[in-house]
Amino acid sequence: MNVSTINRQFILQSRPKGFIAPGDLKLVETPVPELQDGQVLAQVKYLSIDPTMRIWMAMDSYLPAVAIGEVMRGFGFAEIVESRHPEYKKGDHVTGLTGLQEYVVMSPNNGRPLFQKVPKIPFVSDTVFLGTLGVNGLTAFFGMEIAQPKKGETLVVSAAAGATGSIVGQIGKIHGCRVVGIAGTDEKCNWLTKDLGFDAAINYKHPDWKAKLAAAVPHGVDINFENVGGEVMNTVLGLMNLHGRVVLCGLISGYTKEDPGLASFGTLLVKRLRVEGFIVLDYASRFMEAGTQLGQWKMFGKIKDRETIVKGLEKAPDAINMLFTGANTGKLIVKI
Repeated sequence: MNVSTINRQFILQSRPKGFIAPGDLKLVETPVPELQDGQVLAQVKYLSIDPTMRIWMAMDSYLPAVAIGEVMRGFGFAEIVESRHPEYKKGDHVTGLTGLQEYVVMSPNNGRPLFQKVPKIPFVSDTVFLGTLGVNGLTAFFGMEIAQPKKGETLVVSAAAGATGSIVGQIGKIHGCRVVGIAGTDEKCNWLTKDLGFDAAINYKHPDWKAKLAAAVPHGVDINFENVGGEVMNTVLGLMNLHGRVVLCGLISGYTKEDPGLASFGTLLVKRLRVEGFIVLDYASRFMEAGTQLGQWKMFGKIKDRETIVKGLEKAPDAINMLFTGANTGKLIVKI
């Protein structure tokens, strides 16, 4: 493998208003840095495209906002091409916050969140470590742990055809729940019911979607795994049973608007709902445990996944926008 001396990287040039516009992210060329002792140089192969990137561009959240002029933050899968660290060697595969760039220098002992070596597993694609065995699978796993699903309960998942939602629903089925997904096209809804085993799937772009959702949950909703916020969340909350649980994973409908999409607190009060937000980084010490379980479920066919792969680093800004137009099914990845 020839290591280039030039690194192409996207830097944040301006904070987006709404969708990412041309010029918000600027593709620049910089020299590949020299390695110091204790560092590794990795060539980024794939980028994980996630809704949280849009938040990182705009504001401080559980991580500080990306500074103007900084490399855009993002998770990636990379191969080490040079190492001055005793525990890492050339050819090792790693995942972590690589940023939107072709090469990244990492200091493994510097406490970079999620930076870890991943095994080479025969017949398993590298990209699975960004989806089912990566941040999305881990998010689904720990979110469902918060939900405490019980056999016979009804689980509703919004953005159900996305990388996280599709795994959440399948974990719900493993636990014996009735699972209803909400997605934005008939094709996605068919995938959820026919391939992934959801009991029902509702296309929220149909005019009568609220009536269809109500009909799909004859015994009410016990768990709402919330990825969307706004009108979708408020509709689901209205169908929830007393003492239901709301796992707040994301509010994607508000990320491109100045709208946090908060529900009326009256519903939470009257139905005595328990609402818990969570960030997957909080569970870093248990990633191996969760990854092992997810890997077993995948091996035994209990979890299936799908990927939408966009080719070329230069397409990364368009790929981020795809999350908000619903143009992807399953895990969205940029192949560098």
